[in-house]
Amino acid sequence: MLGNQLIRSGTSVGAHYREAQRARSASEFLSKITVAHQELDETDYWLELLAESGLMPCERLAPLRQETQELLAIITTIIRKRKRTAADAEDSP
Repeated sequence: MLGNQLIRSGTSVGAHYREAQRARSASEFLSKITVAHQELDETDYWLELLAESGLMPCERLAPLRQETQELLAIITTIIRKRKRTAADAEDSP
């Protein structure tokens, strides 16, 4: 069951990222990339549960968790920059 949840959330990240790349507006991009971030965070949760449950050795999951954290940091930066850009555009005359 945990593995199925991991596959669903993990593959959903890529799908939402791809949708974000095809967004028709800045707000649509932000919406899709935010969902990708949420799915990535959920993926990390399932990886954490797999490790804590003992179903998979922590050593095998460590590289996946590290990559997940790196991707979360990248997407967080993208979201923050886009929000800042949107806020700056609203402040412009």
